[in-house]
Amino acid sequence: MSKLDFAALLCSRLCHDLVSPVGAINNGLELLAGEQDESMRDAVFDLIEKSTAQTSNKLQFFRLAFGAAGGFSAHLDTREAEKSLRAFLAGSKVELSWNVSTSELSKGGVKLLLNMCLVSAETLVRGGLLSVSYGEAADDTVTLSVEATGSRVIFSDDIRSALQGRVKEKDLEPRSAPAHLACMVAAELGGTLQIEDIDAEKIRIFAQVKAIA
Repeated sequence: MSKLDFAALLCSRLCHDLVSPVGAINNGLELLAGEQDESMRDAVFDLIEKSTAQTSNKLQFFRLAFGAAGGFSAHLDTREAEKSLRAFLAGSKVELSWNVSTSELSKGGVKLLLNMCLVSAETLVRGGLLSVSYGEAADDTVTLSVEATGSRVIFSDDIRSALQGRVKEKDLEPRSAPAHLACMVAAELGGTLQIEDIDAEKIRIFAQVKAIA
């Protein structure tokens, strides 16, 4: 698949996630134009405020996960990555446990970690806990790990194949594009993604790559 085609898939995924909150803002503005009841106007303003925040949070997250955040800087502050992830998950039923001790990661490392988080969070269809961790090994490698725990974890075959680099180009879709991106970034960092199905309520995705801090 060409880089242009893959970029188009990521753009489609981004637009899919943004269309709902942006549409809510538009609908709210249309309602305000003809609504005179103060209580209804307050409710509409609340809807617009929440949808605006959601749109901003998603844009900030995708800027780090898909884009070239940080300009020419080779590294990014992990606190920024954590902040964007928490904002992205705000309002969902997914809680975050962030256990990343290093203060910065390479841009590729942040991109890899956030896409692993995105894929893992989407397996928690009824909500749950997303645990993110970072570890260093003696052989100059680091491990990025994301564990999803919930009452129901659904991990589809197409996402699994995309993470493992086994998806056919013709079968790649906007929904599985972040998993494919994570796979490609892991390879660029000298490693691979591995999946551990612990049980029906827990799954772990981890990558052991060359030192990227």
